[in-house]
Amino acid sequence: MASENPTASEYIQHHLQNLTFGQHPDGTWGIAHGAAEAADMGFWAIHLDTMGFSIALGLLFIWLFRKAAKKASAETPSGLQNFVELMVEFVDGSVKETFHGKSKVVAPLALTIFVWVFLMNLMDLIPVDFLPTLASLAGIPYFKVVPTTDMNATLGMAFSVFFLIVFYSIKVKGISGFIGELTLQPFGKWMIPFNLLLEGVGLIAKPISLALRLFGNLYAGELIFILIAILPFWVQWALSVPWAIFHILVIVLQAFIFMMLTIVYLSMAHEDH
Repeated sequence: MASENPTASEYIQHHLQNLTFGQHPDGTWGIAHGAAEAADMGFWAIHLDTMGFSIALGLLFIWLFRKAAKKASAETPSGLQNFVELMVEFVDGSVKETFHGKSKVVAPLALTIFVWVFLMNLMDLIPVDFLPTLASLAGIPYFKVVPTTDMNATLGMAFSVFFLIVFYSIKVKGISGFIGELTLQPFGKWMIPFNLLLEGVGLIAKPISLALRLFGNLYAGELIFILIAILPFWVQWALSVPWAIFHILVIVLQAFIFMMLTIVYLSMAHEDH
């Protein structure tokens, strides 16, 4: 950190700063040492901690489910197999109840979103100083461990869903049908500019709302954990344990909401009027 005995403000800023890699104003490439340096790196800077944890947790998800599939047994199912089957049945039921089209992509996508987002959210339950302290001992100045508290990660996932919405809207309805949906409803051909404004805002709001909802809830939860960590040790335990128990609900709920909204949006994209 910036000093051995940081103030409360320095402590909070340090824990909210991503490990950013990019090009410095002098043309060299490297790690940013502070928010100002990170901002100077511009759009193409990469948050190494967000990328690293996102990829690692995605690989963990693939490995666990692949392991369960390879060792699946009808006679003596393992605990991992039971858990995987429970997740698959839960997501499959959600898709069947919500998605009214035919697609081989939606159910696997929904399962991936739910488990992956859940794992990323779950990192918020790790004590706020544990991994950053280990990272500082290794010479890493900043280390945020919750990818979904980074707007870049939530927007990236939301825009991926948005591109799928547009792709399936055009695939199912055709370009003319997609454009007609944006321009001819709800008030008919005599109100095309107004229709386009309403439908355009609604279309753009889908990825924005997906990203901001997930980011806002997890960022607020992480910030509360950081604020609790500033308090005396005995107060930390009195507050952090109840908040962590409550936050488990937020972690699961936000993963479920992101999955369900994705299913709903893709179902709407498959509906041809």
